[in-house]
Amino acid sequence: MTIGVLLVSHESLGYTMLDISVKTLSVCPLATRVLSVPLDDDLDTLAKRAEKMVVELDSGDGVLVLTDLCGATPSNIACQLVRLNHVMVVAGLNLSMLIRVLNYPELSLVEMAERAVDGGRQGVMLLPDGSESLT
Repeated sequence: MTIGVLLVSHESLGYTMLDISVKTLSVCPLATRVLSVPLDDDLDTLAKRAEKMVVELDSGDGVLVLTDLCGATPSNIACQLVRLNHVMVVAGLNLSMLIRVLNYPELSLVEMAERAVDGGRQGVMLLPDGSESLT
């Protein structure tokens, strides 16, 4: 068994990130679903849909929920899922985070959440303006 991954994001952002990640890795080693949160949809309906997705994704090892922007509607929906068994939520979804998660499908839920946070942080950096060399 492995953990499931649920992306909860604004509009089609989660679909796009998952598509790019899978194309980059040539595989999607974890059961993964996306909940797209339109700006004008009913929150109760979305929360119920998210809960159903978590139940479908959980094969016994838990579900990691990745959401895009802390404090926004998708993360508020995601945070409601923590009350379910074996669910952890990480906000700040970026490609580095998602690729890191998909690269380590054998990790436990806690280890996967930690790896997601590390991957997200390591993917954010100030790049030189071109007048300096990377060393």
